[in-house]
Amino acid sequence: MADTENLVAEIEALGAKMQEAEESIAKRFIGQKKVVDLVLSTLVCGGHGLLIGLPGLGKTRLIETLGTVMGLSEARIQFTPDLMPADILGSEVLETAEDGSRAFKFIKGPVFCQLLMADEINRASPRTQSALLQAMQEKAVTIGGQPHQLPKPFHVLATQNPIEQEGTYPLPEAQLDRFLVQIDVEYPTRDYEREILVATTGTTDEKAHAVFSMEDLIAAQTLVRRMPVGEGVVELILDLVRSCRPGQPEAPEIVNRSVGWGPGPRAAQALMLTVRARALLQGRLAPSAEDVLAMARPVLSHRMALTFAARARGESLGTVIDTVAEQVTRVEAAA
Repeated sequence: MADTENLVAEIEALGAKMQEAEESIAKRFIGQKKVVDLVLSTLVCGGHGLLIGLPGLGKTRLIETLGTVMGLSEARIQFTPDLMPADILGSEVLETAEDGSRAFKFIKGPVFCQLLMADEINRASPRTQSALLQAMQEKAVTIGGQPHQLPKPFHVLATQNPIEQEGTYPLPEAQLDRFLVQIDVEYPTRDYEREILVATTGTTDEKAHAVFSMEDLIAAQTLVRRMPVGEGVVELILDLVRSCRPGQPEAPEIVNRSVGWGPGPRAAQALMLTVRARALLQGRLAPSAEDVLAMARPVLSHRMALTFAARARGESLGTVIDTVAEQVTRVEAAA
């Protein structure tokens, strides 16, 4: 009983801390509550996020603010076609000592930080993009055959322009799958845009304050994994992910007709983590079916692809995911 009471108290305290972080971020990133919630959830779950939105919507400002609020050391890499893997990871250089002896010394690249901003990640070549594969999955890099551990915690928040495709290289599916969520950054509402105009064109700029420390965030990531998840929510996650795979017995007609390939087990793992974080942000002790429906698009959108025929018909992947989620929920409710 005491252990349960302690867990409840820790979850409530973390929920309050996350809400404070949200308020601190809102001082510099006005509006877009859904975006802020998703980014906070990504960090608390220990994952990486892919922010997709047009230029000028504040993606860079948001990530810079996160570094302050979450107490993380940060680095930014502007991805360009001429960027090389060594520009990200670092390289070995031949160093001559005072006695004339020579030895290779490893010079760390910007990836050795706790919060890495990969700006316009799809502008770099596939060779350079692949430099992040090991870092994102194993939290380490290998240079000259020697492994080097990255700082803890380690997170990548990448940005991408959805309409500018000239001079870009689409991210491979293996790398997309390493992003916990895809976060779509949309235009602000008129009222929020008015606030942005007033707040950012004056002589002073609001400052965010630190809410988490490195130790706090690591503890939060452990606590999220201890949150209870009901059997009904687990089954809903499994049904949803499996129903999005064409050719599977659970797949509805819309998936078999329109989806080229579906999500793997990593999608189910991502849903299990993110629904807990969403419940935390809303002050609840355990996730519900509503959390699964809310996180379906962010978790599944970049782990699925429409067929050529479906794209020609003008179908939307988001609509497919929503349709499947509604069907699965109705079946669960009727069972």
